[in-house]
Amino acid sequence: LGIDAFSDAEVLELILTLGTPRRDCKEIALAVIARFGSLAGALEASEEELRSVKGIGASNGFAIHLVHGVARRYLEKRLAKKEYIRSSGEVADFLIHSMRDLEHEVFKVIFLDAGHGIIATETVAQGTITQNTIYPREIVKRALGHNAAAMVAAHNHPSGNLTPSQEDKKLTRNLFLACSLMHINFLDHLIIAGSQKPFSFADHGLMEGIRKECMAVI
Repeated sequence: LGIDAFSDAEVLELILTLGTPRRDCKEIALAVIARFGSLAGALEASEEELRSVKGIGASNGFAIHLVHGVARRYLEKRLAKKEYIRSSGEVADFLIHSMRDLEHEVFKVIFLDAGHGIIATETVAQGTITQNTIYPREIVKRALGHNAAAMVAAHNHPSGNLTPSQEDKKLTRNLFLACSLMHINFLDHLIIAGSQKPFSFADHGLMEGIRKECMAVI
């Protein structure tokens, strides 16, 4: 049956044992699950949050973050090996794990070929993300350099608020317009905020609205 036969608390107990191999970690694991609700919640907790649980110290806290880091790297490599992207859900897990803990804003772009095969994933900006700090022509230049036919953009909100700001909407519109002029299909813009399900401009109908708006001026 493997690991599927274990409860969240039992899996976490095994993880904690990596950090404190000669200590009974059962009660600590149960306390962590009670605090964060699930194994996923524990893996996604910050170091400060983990330390708030009695029995969690530097060593076993590191073990939890180590497993989380391994999972994040695995998801990143798995994404890179995917043949194509079918929906925003294809990249959600990777984006959550790679961007949720960042203390500053980061803007990433996934460049795709005509069949939505992944060509490259690049970080194009860091810091405060606005229409004045992201240059659509530079992103389009990178897309053309990759011979990309389509792309998906994503950035994080360290505040934890998933709601797109007016700046986010203006940036998406400007980038969509620049891509359209060069016949690059801008499929979606995702917002990452902690471990929540990413906000998808496409899934919420905003990309279609922007497309119609841009087509009216091209």
